[in-house]
Amino acid sequence: QVPLVESGGGLMQAGGSLRLSCSASRSILNFNYMGWYRQAPGKQREMVATIFNSGSTAYADSVQGRFAISRDNAKNTVTLQMNSLKPDDTAVYYCNAHFALGDYWGQGTQVTVSS
Repeated sequence: QVPLVESGGGLMQAGGSLRLSCSASRSILNFNYMGWYRQAPGKQREMVATIFNSGSTAYADSVQGRFAISRDNAKNTVTLQMNSLKPDDTAVYYCNAHFALGDYWGQGTQVTVSS
């Protein structure tokens, strides 16, 4: 197991910003890519943003232009900057590390956006 520890969730008004951080216990370069997923009540877990070792990124359509994922390989951290938050962004956000044989997941951090 590779512990992934998320931090930075909380309560925010619509239009505000939050920054989530994910800290890994080993080099994140060991993984194919790192990502953030979220799961809202009654819904399936969905991809929010991913970042590859090359630095290439991918975003869900719903967050494109509002969220930004970044990585610090020296610190083994991945960050999700969330701007212009909407009530629909309310969910538990999970850090993900993907490799050839599967995935590691963090414990999740709650993000609640009030209208």
